[in-house]
Amino acid sequence: MKVEHHAWHSPRLGREMGIRVYGHWGPPMLVFPTSGGDEREFEGQGMLDALGHHVDGGRLKLFCVNSVNNQSWYDRGAHPRHRSHVQTVYDSYLVEEVVPFVHDHCQSPGVAITTTGASFGAYHAVNSLLKHPQLFRRCLGLSGVYDLRRFMDGDYDDNFYYNNPVDYVASLSDPWYLEQLAQDDIRLVTGNGPYEDSHPSYQLSGVLWSRGIRHSVDDWGPEGGHDWPFWKRQLTEYIGRLYY
Repeated sequence: MKVEHHAWHSPRLGREMGIRVYGHWGPPMLVFPTSGGDEREFEGQGMLDALGHHVDGGRLKLFCVNSVNNQSWYDRGAHPRHRSHVQTVYDSYLVEEVVPFVHDHCQSPGVAITTTGASFGAYHAVNSLLKHPQLFRRCLGLSGVYDLRRFMDGDYDDNFYYNNPVDYVASLSDPWYLEQLAQDDIRLVTGNGPYEDSHPSYQLSGVLWSRGIRHSVDDWGPEGGHDWPFWKRQLTEYIGRLYY
């Protein structure tokens, strides 16, 4: 499997951010790590062993990014509004730096990008598509959480509102956004297996339906657990079914 590591100093975030690229060909999939992970987590957890035949077969190319969760939502020593501000800057980093990198690397300006992630990575995957539905055309949110109020210690500001999906989607009325979202494939993946809480997925689903936004809640039942063995099986099946 072709593997590349790229890194550059992000002027927006003020730090070096790395990206791992797996594969030589195929539509791009942007992979977000879990809460404490980085761009190497996907490989370290054995996901490439599970998905390698798809990547080597050219069904898709993986772009695994780092996060700033420890400087944003998980920084309990920072003011809540600093946490939401850092998330806003991270969103800008994704759109203004990562997306152009993906397009250039694929030699396909404007190519549609899939997002995916598990646990807190699912939040980033789904939030990115909902905010930028013209750039990200499919998301696979595995065992996600989509209401981050518990990270704000009772505080609230605009940066939080525009990065909390159950809030900003509930009042979404812009025809352009709704038209773009109507073209996207939104999949919220959950179940009732070990350690899994399906409430966040169904909560966001209710908000999406209230705005007429088509999507699916894929409930895997006992096969929908909150751990890597479950996520490996799920992604393997989705890629085999959706990328051909």
